[in-house]
Amino acid sequence: METMSDADQTCGMSLAIDVVGGKWKMHLMWVLAEGPVRFGQIRRKLDGVSEKVLAENLRQLEAYGVVRRELYAEVPPRVEYSLTPLGETLHEALAPLEEWGDKNRDALASRPGAVVG
Repeated sequence: METMSDADQTCGMSLAIDVVGGKWKMHLMWVLAEGPVRFGQIRRKLDGVSEKVLAENLRQLEAYGVVRRELYAEVPPRVEYSLTPLGETLHEALAPLEEWGDKNRDALASRPGAVVG
């Protein structure tokens, strides 16, 4: 009898949340969807993220295979981040969530404790 691994039994939603969970990862996905971008550019676009947290989140997304880190042999060295094909499909999957948020912005903003920017 064939047994299923824990990964096979894990809900797909749980797997997706593991990848994009946390305060900054979905924001990173939107920035990276615009095309290759350098670390400093990402920091400027994501107001409030520390260098340490940004680097950690980029490493985690890279480990999942949704972000590519490309180092150019230049002086000074240049590093660009972009979505991999897997990351592009994840970005496409997140688009309906963004649409839902946009559509329901007013209703959500009126709730106690809502953080709608």
